[in-house]
Amino acid sequence: MKKQPIAVDLFSGCGGMTLGLKKAGFNVVAAVEVDKKIAQTYKDNHPKVKMYDEDIRDLDYNKLIEPFGLKRGDLDLLAGCPPCQGFSRIRRLNQPEAKPDDRNDLVNNYASIVEALYPKTVMMENVPGLERDTRFEELRKKLEKMGYKISRAVLRLENYGVPQRRKRLVLIATRTGKSPNVDDIKKVPQRTVRDAIGRLPLPEDSENPIHKLILKSGEVVRRRIAAIPKDGGSRSELPDDLVLPCHRNSKSKGFKDVYGRMSWDNISPTITCGCFNPSKGRFIHPEQNRPISIYEASLLQTFPKNYKFNPEYGLTLNAVMIGNALPPKFAEAAAKYVKKLL
Repeated sequence: MKKQPIAVDLFSGCGGMTLGLKKAGFNVVAAVEVDKKIAQTYKDNHPKVKMYDEDIRDLDYNKLIEPFGLKRGDLDLLAGCPPCQGFSRIRRLNQPEAKPDDRNDLVNNYASIVEALYPKTVMMENVPGLERDTRFEELRKKLEKMGYKISRAVLRLENYGVPQRRKRLVLIATRTGKSPNVDDIKKVPQRTVRDAIGRLPLPEDSENPIHKLILKSGEVVRRRIAAIPKDGGSRSELPDDLVLPCHRNSKSKGFKDVYGRMSWDNISPTITCGCFNPSKGRFIHPEQNRPISIYEASLLQTFPKNYKFNPEYGLTLNAVMIGNALPPKFAEAAAKYVKKLL
């Protein structure tokens, strides 16, 4: 049998990228995640991968290859998703400049690790806003100087089996002689909210504790949710006595998806770190009078049904892990393309 190509996952989070890499046939040998609890979730699901739960800025990069019998230039793929909060459209309030965040400079660390390990291929994803930042341009120039051929594009992930509205900037770089083209990543038929969560039991009837992780709402919020029309209704259809004070003068004010229901036969909105809270977006179940559960959020992000999330972490941390993850279905599609380039 042909030996599996070897990969390292940087800024791994709870393991969405790693899961996709494995599904595509890569042997992921090491990962880096600074948050100890998030790193533990990664280890619960990928126990054979060496996890470095430390700040990547303090990491000895040789630890990513030497324990596995590799030297500089041997690694097949270096993959990673540097933290993107400072570049996100919401954080920027649609302004061109990135919001100040000390994590923004981790893009530079990514370039330093590429230089140190000199992998055959590089894959990075981030929010589209990064493309307009000078740090991204500096990364591109450094890769070209090292001899990499580069392709980058903003992709809509619903075209790759992810049942949600999610745009990501994807960069692939190679020094294998083959020129990459991100647009050649294979598309698949679109999946819907119904495909992802339509056959689940009611949370109260489920034996899955993650499906029971749902935001508990007060009486007024429960009434507001119940008044939203089923299967795609929005706050614009609320009776006057249930309209939020901040929306009272104009129902078009603010984010229009706030207090909206998902539609069964459409894709979901972007699953964010606030995906459990209807005040953060269109996160109400299509027909049940409640926000979606953490389990439903994970399925909309294309994590498999048996992926292990810790109920003791509660709503917020689990939502952060899921919302920040690269959807495994897209990671798999992209990794299969990279494998062809090898």
